[in-house]
Amino acid sequence: MTKLAKKEKKPVFCTLQVGGMTCASCAASIEKGLGRLPGVREASVNFGADQVKVEFDPGAANLEAVVGTIKELGYTPRVETWDARVGGMTCGACSAAVERALNRLPGIVSANVNFAAEKAHVEYIPEAVGPGEMKQAVIDAGYRVLDEQAATPDREAAERARETSALRLRLTTSLILGGLIMFIPMFGMGVVPHAYMDYALFALATPVQFWAGWRFYRGAYANLTHGSANMDVLIAMGTSSAYFYSAAITFVPGVFGGLGASVYYDTSAMIIGLILLGKFLEARSKGRASEAMKRLMKLRPKTARVERDGTEMEVPVDDVRVGDVVSLRPGEKAPVDGEVISGSSSVDESMLTGEPLPVEKRPGDWVVGATINITGALKFRAEKVGRDTMLAGIIRLVEQAQGAKAPIQRLADRVAGVFVPSVIVTAFVAFGAWMLAGAGFTFSLLAFISVLIIACPCALGLATPTAIMVGTGRGAEKGIIYRGGDILERGARVDTVVLDKTGTITEGRPQVTDIVDVSGYGEDAVLKLAASVERMSEHPVAHAVLEAAKARGIEAPEAEGFAALPGFGAAGMVDGREVVIGSSRLMSERGMDVSGAADKAAALASVGKTALFVASDGRLAGVIAVSDTIKPGSAEAVRRMKDMGLAVYMLTGDVESAARAVAAKVGIENVIAGVLPEGKDKAVAGLQAQGRVVAMVGDGINDAPALARADIGVAIGTGADVAIEASDMTLVRSDLNDVVEAFLISRKTLRVIKQNLFWAFIYNIIGIPLAAGVLYPAFGILLKPIVAAAAMAMSSVSVVSNSLRLRKA
Repeated sequence: MTKLAKKEKKPVFCTLQVGGMTCASCAASIEKGLGRLPGVREASVNFGADQVKVEFDPGAANLEAVVGTIKELGYTPRVETWDARVGGMTCGACSAAVERALNRLPGIVSANVNFAAEKAHVEYIPEAVGPGEMKQAVIDAGYRVLDEQAATPDREAAERARETSALRLRLTTSLILGGLIMFIPMFGMGVVPHAYMDYALFALATPVQFWAGWRFYRGAYANLTHGSANMDVLIAMGTSSAYFYSAAITFVPGVFGGLGASVYYDTSAMIIGLILLGKFLEARSKGRASEAMKRLMKLRPKTARVERDGTEMEVPVDDVRVGDVVSLRPGEKAPVDGEVISGSSSVDESMLTGEPLPVEKRPGDWVVGATINITGALKFRAEKVGRDTMLAGIIRLVEQAQGAKAPIQRLADRVAGVFVPSVIVTAFVAFGAWMLAGAGFTFSLLAFISVLIIACPCALGLATPTAIMVGTGRGAEKGIIYRGGDILERGARVDTVVLDKTGTITEGRPQVTDIVDVSGYGEDAVLKLAASVERMSEHPVAHAVLEAAKARGIEAPEAEGFAALPGFGAAGMVDGREVVIGSSRLMSERGMDVSGAADKAAALASVGKTALFVASDGRLAGVIAVSDTIKPGSAEAVRRMKDMGLAVYMLTGDVESAARAVAAKVGIENVIAGVLPEGKDKAVAGLQAQGRVVAMVGDGINDAPALARADIGVAIGTGADVAIEASDMTLVRSDLNDVVEAFLISRKTLRVIKQNLFWAFIYNIIGIPLAAGVLYPAFGILLKPIVAAAAMAMSSVSVVSNSLRLRKA
């Protein structure tokens, strides 16, 4: 007999657009990087067309790895996203089936289907596949695409309301008819003659079986025809066994034991009723799990008042364009983000920042959409509209986080993939074992049905996503935005927190406190030289120097040839003289002698002030000292981090003495000072090399490399855009206590996920053998399918209810 060789999978060919290439060496870098990826047979780059062609073995590599490698090399592959609500899923096996259907399409980078949120998030290569094909793949798998792309909260709410209403009708009908089936034989003998009792019960059970329970047949058929199995298969098999066995006894009594044999219409009807009850409670609980998202979505007003062609008109908020002048009256919500051009008012920003006190707004200030104008009238120019507003960005990030899977979910996904087939096999084994033991057909059939019904893949499927939905929603309510479910899990494992100093521990608004003239120019002259150079800088220290010059009435001319020296200082030409301002390290590198001011600088640093040396034409002119105020909650936040068992470090480009003075005030012993941006990156990497799980908290451009390097990057929301983009969490408020809250929510969420998975596994590990009769007669009650159905329905509800506890985290 010849041994059949395993069919080898055909290689996959893919072409994708890649941006960021500037020369032929870029193309060579991509080819070399992809060539090192296991499973890649060939990679060729067309630099002129910005195209990369890849051939790989699907068993060893995938598009996600290819795209990830290109990104790691510093280039931007053109990958688009498709988001949709998916209807018809009843358990974790359903979401796995939809994922398989999507992943079979060419050009799919990753497909993530969240059973709890009923949403699919797909990353794909537009040259290879499109939304139409993805939608059809979902439909062919037996499910429905309810909404594509960004569904409005009103449409989602209406759709959920329709689904819940239809479920309630079927639930009510099945419970009423099931109740009649149970009680008529006991109390209705005078109404229905004994000879016709089975026919009456058949008439009551049939609409329950094939109308109320039709969703289970439909789902089972769709899954079986696509080579998979889910909860619907178990319920359809279990209830059909009881129903058709009873129908056979009713119409062909000689088949199973002759006249007088028991019928089990009550079993089939009440199983469907109890499972629909569980589904109804589950749907309501899942709705509560996403309440935070609904509240966020409802913050945005529906209309805006804009000025066009000299006329003020009211338009839908989606019609507001960049550049429109928006009028805002007292009590109204800002429809979009923009810059105030006239008027003054107090604005309530608590929905974003959590701060109860209103913020004064004047021309030049920024207004954020969904914040409430309190006192005066404002006019502002729309700068960010639609998906670009801050609120839309927060909603988008929260949605992505709620749809993403945590690594801990992978175990549940693997189990769900083999769960239903294993249960079916167990049910047949139980049936056969009891038949061989001489228990009789009826008893064996009840064991078979009980095993099918008590098994609950739903609890496994809901354990992780519901907790993530509630956890990320709770975070959003507190102004903490997680970028994914994996971030929640990693956040729970952080043991070391690294804090930037300026703008993170401190206010980030330094003030000039001392001016030391060492050259005889005079204090004003020293300040003038510094201010001239700093006029072109965006650094907080530069603003402090300019504010000091303004306060003294000094008019500083703009320096020529300005050059920013990140981590060191700045330089430029002022009145024909080369002026350099910065650290002592900068002066030393430029060969300037600062010994004459070294003692004074050291004295300033010892009290937490930062000394800036000012030199003119290679000669030290003076020293300017700046000091930054520590944020009110920084010391408390550091104490709370330590109470959580976290090691706290301060990382700064400031000099050692000044850094330690600030660290001492907030209770930090571990200080890494005098580091440039790349030094911050290396410092984080050094801590990771010690086996630490590191979170980096920062707000500046110079923090971006370290934020990206850390296991968890936490960006202060008031900081630079590049820092926010490099981070895994964003804090809307600039309060270090929110860092503590973020890690507390992460820990609580992971704890709830573990509890959910534990109970889901334990329920099935214990419940299935007991339903099979392993310990009969001690636990004989679980051999009653109705009891099994009630236990199965409540297991899913208990998991979701446990997740809902996070709403008070």
